[in-house]
Amino acid sequence: MMAFEKTLENVSGWVWGWPMILLLLGGGIFLTIKLGFFQFRYFPHMISQTLGKLFKKTNADGSITPFQATTAALASTIGAANIVGVPVAIAFGGPGAVFWMWVVAMIGMATKYAEVVLGVKYREKNAEGEWVGGPMHYIEKGLGWKPMAMFFAFFLMIEIGASSMVQSNSLSKNVEVAFNVPPVVTGLVICFLVALMTIGGVKRVGAVTAKFIPFMVVLYLGAALIILFTNLTAIPQAFALIFSSAFAPAPAAGGFIGAGVAMAIRWGLARGLYSNEAGMGTASIAHAAAQTDHPAKQGLWGMFEVTIDTLVVCTMTALIVLTSGVWQNVPADEANTMVVVALAEVIGSSLAGTFITVCLFFFVLSTIGVIVFYGEKQAEYLFGPFIAKIIRISYLVAIVVGAIGGLQFIWQFLDIMLALVVLPNIIALVLLSGEVKILTKDYIASLKVK
Repeated sequence: MMAFEKTLENVSGWVWGWPMILLLLGGGIFLTIKLGFFQFRYFPHMISQTLGKLFKKTNADGSITPFQATTAALASTIGAANIVGVPVAIAFGGPGAVFWMWVVAMIGMATKYAEVVLGVKYREKNAEGEWVGGPMHYIEKGLGWKPMAMFFAFFLMIEIGASSMVQSNSLSKNVEVAFNVPPVVTGLVICFLVALMTIGGVKRVGAVTAKFIPFMVVLYLGAALIILFTNLTAIPQAFALIFSSAFAPAPAAGGFIGAGVAMAIRWGLARGLYSNEAGMGTASIAHAAAQTDHPAKQGLWGMFEVTIDTLVVCTMTALIVLTSGVWQNVPADEANTMVVVALAEVIGSSLAGTFITVCLFFFVLSTIGVIVFYGEKQAEYLFGPFIAKIIRISYLVAIVVGAIGGLQFIWQFLDIMLALVVLPNIIALVLLSGEVKILTKDYIASLKVK
């Protein structure tokens, strides 16, 4: 068993090293150039069409509003990775890793935009009258490669089962420590709430995340602002450190052992890509159900997701870690506690632990609810609606099992499954980039007419 776990660890470590970084980054750069740097030239327009029209109603085809589709997609990205992943990147890559997160976010906007555009273009109605789409649809319809579409759907379906176990396990352990609640109770509660959330289909999922995600973001950013306010004078120095360490080795300081430029790039790119999920294709599953009259218009919401997830939430986490000094005082192998430690210095350790656990509860609940919906859609594509409902039930069982069981090698397994999902999606995005370009030009032309 030990040899098997070691093999998984070695494979996942290699795959999610430079090979996957180069694949995702290369795909993003290709799409950025192909689309004429659209995400930079139309960034102000994106803000006006998303933030500026959050509550505007539309009569276009779709099952849920563009905002609900976006919050559903954000639910699977904003969460533990934002609280834990950023400090880990800083611990091993230095403050310069944050700069490279920003770089990958700007490039990843093109990838996420292309995914959403294709997701909407190739969507269709299922037997229940819901709009469905995603990589499996644009791979099959756009490229005519049904075997590759089935390959994508199968491995995403498997990955989601494992991911729901990991999410449940993470939450149950935190709740047990903070409130002395048995893991099985936490697992059953999450199972019940996720069942309620997903039984109503995409409309119920969209309605729930539209309420949860804004609350979660405001709650977390509020705590971040409290910490930053107490370290106000350190903010300019933190930004200076981010930029200087991005292009020069970060020297050892306190408990930080130092990091070279290559490490800053490697950790910054990896954490950024992992956080916003640009390249995994999952967001297009949610956006395919959105009410919109043009694929490119909905694509703007994909860009908005990356902005919120990486440029806002991840940046706030980075500033918490850097301005409070915890990155120098907490050992690298305990980097996942840095935000709690920084918050504890302001409000006390007991309250800080409770606050983070409450945040984690909402993060995990919304994340599992959305990914279970994603997994059900993969099963529906592969086997039809009846088997899809059985798969949903199996996910609910996995939530309880994950809460009470040891998961040893599951993280490495997840990384390998994700790589098998990313590969066909990036290939499809590159090969279908011409269609994305045509739709983008058509959308830009419609703006000029107006």
